[in-house]
Amino acid sequence: MSGADATPDRPTAPAGLVEALAALKAWLVRDAYPLWAGLGPDRDHGGWHDQLDLAGVPVAGPRRARVQARQAWTFAQAPRFGWDGDWRGAMRRGLDVLDHRFRRPDGLYRGLVPAAGQPSDEAELYDQAFVLLALAAACQAGEPGADVAAERLLGQLAPHPGGGFKELSGPALLANPNMHLFEAFLAWSEIGGGTVWQALADRQAQLAHSRLIDHDTGALSEDFGPDWTVPDDPAQRRVEPGHQFEWAWLLLKWRHSAGRAQDLRLALHLIGLAEQCGVDRVRGVAVNELDGDLEARDLSARLWPQTERLKANVAAAAVTDAAACWDAAESAARAILRYLDVPRRGLWRDRLDAAGDFVEEPVPASTFYHLVLAIRELDAAVGTPGA
Repeated sequence: MSGADATPDRPTAPAGLVEALAALKAWLVRDAYPLWAGLGPDRDHGGWHDQLDLAGVPVAGPRRARVQARQAWTFAQAPRFGWDGDWRGAMRRGLDVLDHRFRRPDGLYRGLVPAAGQPSDEAELYDQAFVLLALAAACQAGEPGADVAAERLLGQLAPHPGGGFKELSGPALLANPNMHLFEAFLAWSEIGGGTVWQALADRQAQLAHSRLIDHDTGALSEDFGPDWTVPDDPAQRRVEPGHQFEWAWLLLKWRHSAGRAQDLRLALHLIGLAEQCGVDRVRGVAVNELDGDLEARDLSARLWPQTERLKANVAAAAVTDAAACWDAAESAARAILRYLDVPRRGLWRDRLDAAGDFVEEPVPASTFYHLVLAIRELDAAVGTPGA
């Protein structure tokens, strides 16, 4: 990935990646959107089920705000793939339940509500980020009031004096919700929401530079103390390869949206580190977690890190046309297709264990967002005729 400062005139994706994209788009339009539109809604209490089993039957349990927001965003993307189902109704289903059951009087959103009964008022910064992302998609789709709701929610979030945003409870600081705020701010900036959103995205990019990167390993950590310090003991630190990829993708998007030349090297560094330390070449997957010394801590591999590996490498390849990025993107796409190979088409396996076997467990609806975003980014970079 060296010598990659110049943008190629015409990136050349390998044929295998183009074939994988065609398969992913066909799966999305023919299988996934119809299945989730039919089986995912909670028709008794509103909104969306958090999980389906591998036969497509809803799993009983509470509802998470992040799932409602992600499903709203996911269905808002459907027209670009040519799905002709009721995507707007599906999008509104998530937005409506967020407004009626999750939004608190102060404008923040509860993280969890029971299927029936009275919810608690606990809220997390992570969930607010996904509400902002869903509202950006709704605004782009022409839904009235989405911009006002986003500005109201933004006003309830507290910037940290050292960069980023504070958690809504407790002194600890976390990279993950700040990463998704970065994503939401970029989404609002890209749809013309105003300069305030670009300024907020700039702030999150600076946070990655100044606070989140470990200067010894070059990895991006997850958990921080109240002043953005990490534990001295590497065993107490967490490094997630999926998030190295995800931050790299965001920094590349920010670089493009802000019209800046910097952050290419940082993004390529994060991708290279995750590829070197966080990808199991035998199984062909990104693993879940490393410690502070970049030694494997959790060798199982959820589906979502594979989507982040795909997004990051495709974004880097679109800028550099580096063979290593294209090859890694194709590897990630092929891995994703393995997770999607289930008897009930439109569902997926969520976890591959360390021995290389898929775990029999319910299908989390939250992963649909990861899949749609990865397919969207691959399609934008490579492009094939509609499925």
